[in-house]
Amino acid sequence: MVLKVLGSSSSGNCYILDNGKEALAIECGVSLSKVKDAVDYDISRIAGALVSHEHNDHCGHVREFLSARIPVYMSGGTASAKGVSGANILLCLKKTDIGGFSVLPFDVRHDASEPMGFLIRHEETGDILFATDTYYLRYRFRGLSTMMIECNYDRSILNDNVSGGSLHPSVRNRIIRSHMSLDTCIDTILANDTSCMMRIILIHLSSGNIDSSDAVGKVFKASGIETFAASPGMDIPINRTPF
Repeated sequence: MVLKVLGSSSSGNCYILDNGKEALAIECGVSLSKVKDAVDYDISRIAGALVSHEHNDHCGHVREFLSARIPVYMSGGTASAKGVSGANILLCLKKTDIGGFSVLPFDVRHDASEPMGFLIRHEETGDILFATDTYYLRYRFRGLSTMMIECNYDRSILNDNVSGGSLHPSVRNRIIRSHMSLDTCIDTILANDTSCMMRIILIHLSSGNIDSSDAVGKVFKASGIETFAASPGMDIPINRTPF
Protein backbone atom coordinates (compact mmCIF):
# COMPACT_ATOMS: atom_id res chain seq x y z
CA MET A 1 0.00 0.00 0.00
CA VAL A 2 1.20 3.50 -0.82
CA LEU A 3 -0.02 6.79 0.64
CA LYS A 4 -0.15 9.40 -2.12
CA VAL A 5 -0.18 12.99 -0.90
CA LEU A 6 -2.10 15.26 -3.28
CA GLY A 7 -2.46 18.18 -0.87
CA SER A 8 -1.83 18.85 2.81
CA SER A 9 -2.39 22.52 3.59
CA SER A 10 -4.98 25.27 3.67
CA SER A 11 -4.71 25.31 -0.14
CA GLY A 12 -6.30 21.87 -0.32
CA ASN A 13 -6.10 18.47 1.33
CA CYS A 14 -6.32 15.00 -0.17
CA TYR A 15 -4.52 11.72 0.45
CA ILE A 16 -4.99 8.39 -1.29
CA LEU A 17 -4.23 4.96 0.12
CA ASP A 18 -3.68 2.82 -2.96
CA ASN A 19 -2.37 -0.69 -3.60
CA GLY A 20 -3.06 -0.64 -7.33
CA LYS A 21 -6.21 -2.70 -6.94
CA GLU A 22 -8.29 -0.67 -4.53
CA ALA A 23 -7.90 2.78 -3.04
CA LEU A 24 -9.36 5.01 -0.36
CA ALA A 25 -9.33 8.79 -0.70
CA ILE A 26 -9.10 10.87 2.47
CA GLU A 27 -10.47 14.41 2.02
CA CYS A 28 -11.95 15.98 -1.11
CA GLY A 29 -10.01 19.23 -1.05
CA VAL A 30 -8.33 18.99 -4.46
CA SER A 31 -9.78 18.70 -7.95
CA LEU A 32 -10.92 15.34 -9.23
CA SER A 33 -8.49 15.69 -12.14
CA LYS A 34 -5.59 15.42 -9.68
CA VAL A 35 -7.17 12.35 -8.13
CA LYS A 36 -7.66 10.75 -11.53
CA ASP A 37 -4.03 11.35 -12.38
CA ALA A 38 -2.92 9.80 -9.08
CA VAL A 39 -4.78 6.54 -9.79
CA ASP A 40 -3.82 6.38 -13.48
CA TYR A 41 -7.37 7.44 -14.42
CA ASP A 42 -8.81 4.23 -12.96
CA ILE A 43 -11.24 5.83 -10.52
CA SER A 44 -13.24 2.59 -10.43
CA ARG A 45 -10.70 1.30 -7.93
CA ILE A 46 -11.49 4.12 -5.46
CA ALA A 47 -13.75 2.34 -2.97
CA GLY A 48 -14.70 5.60 -1.27
CA ALA A 49 -13.66 9.03 -0.07
CA LEU A 50 -13.65 10.21 3.55
CA VAL A 51 -14.30 13.84 4.48
CA SER A 52 -13.34 15.12 7.93
CA HIS A 53 -15.39 18.35 7.90
CA GLU A 54 -17.02 20.95 5.68
CA HIS A 55 -14.26 23.54 5.21
CA ASN A 56 -13.36 24.02 1.56
CA ASP A 57 -9.74 22.92 1.85
CA HIS A 58 -11.09 19.51 2.89
CA CYS A 59 -14.48 19.37 1.17
CA GLY A 60 -14.42 21.92 -1.64
CA HIS A 61 -14.47 19.40 -4.49
CA VAL A 62 -16.84 16.88 -2.95
CA ARG A 63 -19.50 17.34 -5.64
CA GLU A 64 -16.96 16.36 -8.30
CA PHE A 65 -16.34 13.11 -6.43
CA LEU A 66 -20.07 12.45 -6.10
CA SER A 67 -20.66 13.24 -9.79
CA ALA A 68 -17.99 10.66 -10.65
CA ARG A 69 -19.94 8.13 -8.55
CA ILE A 70 -17.22 7.80 -5.96
CA PRO A 71 -18.94 6.97 -2.65
CA VAL A 72 -18.31 9.80 -0.18
CA TYR A 73 -18.48 9.37 3.60
CA MET A 74 -18.91 12.18 6.14
CA SER A 75 -20.79 13.07 9.30
CA GLY A 76 -24.37 14.28 9.19
CA GLY A 77 -23.24 17.65 10.48
CA THR A 78 -20.72 17.99 7.67
CA ALA A 79 -23.28 17.03 5.01
CA SER A 80 -25.77 19.54 6.39
CA ALA A 81 -23.24 22.37 6.70
CA LYS A 82 -21.99 21.79 3.15
CA GLY A 83 -25.46 21.25 1.71
CA VAL A 84 -24.44 17.91 0.26
CA SER A 85 -26.92 15.22 -0.66
CA GLY A 86 -25.98 11.72 -1.68
CA ALA A 87 -23.17 11.23 0.83
CA ASN A 88 -22.97 8.23 3.14
CA ILE A 89 -23.42 9.38 6.74
CA LEU A 90 -20.90 8.23 9.33
CA LEU A 91 -21.69 7.92 13.02
CA CYS A 92 -19.04 8.50 15.67
CA LEU A 93 -17.52 5.29 17.03
CA LYS A 94 -19.50 3.12 14.61
CA LYS A 95 -17.31 1.12 12.23
CA THR A 96 -17.99 1.23 8.48
CA ASP A 97 -16.47 -1.06 5.85
CA ILE A 98 -15.45 0.57 2.58
CA GLY A 99 -14.15 -2.12 0.25
CA GLY A 100 -11.22 -3.74 2.02
CA PHE A 101 -10.88 -0.78 4.37
CA SER A 102 -12.48 -0.58 7.80
CA VAL A 103 -13.12 2.94 9.13
CA LEU A 104 -13.94 3.92 12.69
CA PRO A 105 -14.86 7.64 12.90
CA PHE A 106 -14.34 9.60 16.11
CA ASP A 107 -15.05 13.18 17.16
CA VAL A 108 -12.36 15.87 17.14
CA ARG A 109 -12.15 19.51 18.27
CA HIS A 110 -12.44 22.09 15.49
CA ASP A 111 -14.61 25.06 14.54
CA ALA A 112 -16.86 23.00 12.27
CA SER A 113 -20.30 21.40 12.55
CA GLU A 114 -19.40 17.76 13.27
CA PRO A 115 -15.71 17.20 12.47
CA MET A 116 -14.26 13.70 12.57
CA GLY A 117 -11.00 11.84 12.67
CA PHE A 118 -10.66 8.29 11.39
CA LEU A 119 -9.08 5.03 12.49
CA ILE A 120 -8.49 3.22 9.20
CA ARG A 121 -7.58 -0.44 8.90
CA HIS A 122 -6.60 -2.58 5.94
CA GLU A 123 -4.97 -5.99 5.99
CA GLU A 124 -1.89 -4.56 4.24
CA THR A 125 -1.48 -1.53 6.51
CA GLY A 126 -2.65 -2.34 10.00
CA ASP A 127 -4.22 0.53 11.91
CA ILE A 128 -3.74 4.08 10.61
CA LEU A 129 -4.80 7.06 12.68
CA PHE A 130 -5.91 10.12 10.69
CA ALA A 131 -6.49 13.29 12.69
CA THR A 132 -6.47 16.75 11.13
CA ASP A 133 -7.89 20.17 12.04
CA THR A 134 -8.18 19.55 15.74
CA TYR A 135 -6.45 21.21 18.66
CA TYR A 136 -6.76 18.12 20.86
CA LEU A 137 -7.49 14.37 20.76
CA ARG A 138 -9.43 12.97 23.68
CA TYR A 139 -9.08 9.35 22.57
CA ARG A 140 -6.06 7.08 22.93
CA PHE A 141 -5.23 4.27 20.53
CA ARG A 142 -3.32 1.02 20.79
CA GLY A 143 -1.49 -1.00 18.15
CA LEU A 144 -1.19 1.76 15.55
CA SER A 145 1.18 1.16 12.66
CA THR A 146 0.91 4.72 11.33
CA MET A 147 -0.12 8.12 12.64
CA MET A 148 -1.23 10.83 10.23
CA ILE A 149 -1.55 13.75 12.59
CA GLU A 150 -1.91 17.49 12.27
CA CYS A 151 1.12 19.56 13.20
CA ASN A 152 -0.12 22.96 12.11
CA TYR A 153 1.99 25.55 13.91
CA ASP A 154 4.89 26.26 16.22
CA ARG A 155 3.64 28.58 18.95
CA SER A 156 6.86 30.60 19.05
CA ILE A 157 6.75 31.23 15.28
CA LEU A 158 3.06 32.06 15.51
CA ASN A 159 3.69 34.64 18.23
CA ASP A 160 6.64 36.10 16.31
CA ASN A 161 4.39 36.55 13.29
CA VAL A 162 1.89 38.46 15.41
CA SER A 163 4.63 40.62 16.94
CA GLY A 164 6.06 41.30 13.48
CA GLY A 165 2.68 42.36 12.11
CA SER A 166 2.35 39.61 9.49
CA LEU A 167 -0.46 37.86 11.39
CA HIS A 168 -3.46 39.49 13.07
CA PRO A 169 -4.02 38.47 16.71
CA SER A 170 -7.58 37.35 15.91
CA VAL A 171 -6.21 34.89 13.34
CA ARG A 172 -3.69 33.58 15.86
CA ASN A 173 -6.48 33.06 18.39
CA ARG A 174 -8.57 31.17 15.85
CA ILE A 175 -5.60 28.94 14.94
CA ILE A 176 -4.94 28.12 18.60
CA ARG A 177 -8.59 27.24 19.20
CA SER A 178 -8.94 24.99 16.17
CA HIS A 179 -5.58 23.52 15.13
CA MET A 180 -2.88 21.38 16.72
CA SER A 181 0.47 22.85 17.72
CA LEU A 182 3.82 21.12 17.43
CA ASP A 183 4.01 20.70 21.22
CA THR A 184 0.52 19.21 21.43
CA CYS A 185 1.28 16.96 18.47
CA ILE A 186 4.31 15.52 20.28
CA ASP A 187 2.35 15.12 23.52
CA THR A 188 -0.44 13.34 21.63
CA ILE A 189 1.94 10.93 19.93
CA LEU A 190 3.59 10.02 23.23
CA ALA A 191 0.22 9.60 24.96
CA ASN A 192 -0.63 6.78 22.56
CA ASP A 193 0.78 3.27 22.27
CA THR A 194 3.81 3.56 19.98
CA SER A 195 5.10 0.01 20.43
CA CYS A 196 3.99 -1.08 16.93
CA MET A 197 4.27 2.28 15.22
CA MET A 198 6.54 2.42 12.19
CA ARG A 199 5.89 5.91 10.84
CA ILE A 200 4.49 9.29 11.74
CA ILE A 201 3.22 11.58 9.00
CA LEU A 202 2.77 15.21 9.96
CA ILE A 203 -0.09 16.78 8.01
CA HIS A 204 -1.66 20.19 7.45
CA LEU A 205 1.47 22.14 8.31
CA SER A 206 1.08 25.90 7.94
CA SER A 207 3.74 27.25 5.57
CA GLY A 208 4.14 30.49 7.51
CA ASN A 209 3.70 29.30 11.06
CA ILE A 210 5.97 26.27 11.34
CA ASP A 211 9.31 25.04 10.01
CA SER A 212 8.56 21.59 8.61
CA SER A 213 12.15 20.32 8.85
CA ASP A 214 12.40 21.47 12.45
CA ALA A 215 9.06 19.83 13.25
CA VAL A 216 10.14 16.51 11.73
CA GLY A 217 13.37 16.62 13.74
CA LYS A 218 11.63 17.36 17.02
CA VAL A 219 8.97 14.69 16.54
CA PHE A 220 11.60 12.09 15.62
CA LYS A 221 13.76 13.06 18.62
CA ALA A 222 10.78 12.74 20.98
CA SER A 223 9.39 9.50 19.54
CA GLY A 224 12.28 7.67 17.88
CA ILE A 225 9.90 6.85 15.01
CA GLU A 226 10.51 7.64 11.34
CA THR A 227 8.75 10.92 10.64
CA PHE A 228 7.63 12.64 7.44
CA ALA A 229 6.13 16.05 6.69
CA ALA A 230 3.43 15.51 4.07
CA SER A 231 3.80 17.54 0.89
CA PRO A 232 2.12 17.27 -2.53
CA GLY A 233 3.65 14.65 -4.80
CA MET A 234 5.00 12.55 -1.94
CA ASP A 235 4.45 8.77 -2.04
CA ILE A 236 4.98 6.96 1.27
CA PRO A 237 4.92 3.14 1.54
CA ILE A 238 2.40 2.12 4.21
CA ASN A 239 2.83 -1.50 5.24
CA ARG A 240 1.97 -3.16 8.52
CA THR A 241 5.43 -4.70 8.78
CA PRO A 242 8.82 -3.48 7.52
CA PHE A 243 9.17 -6.59 5.37
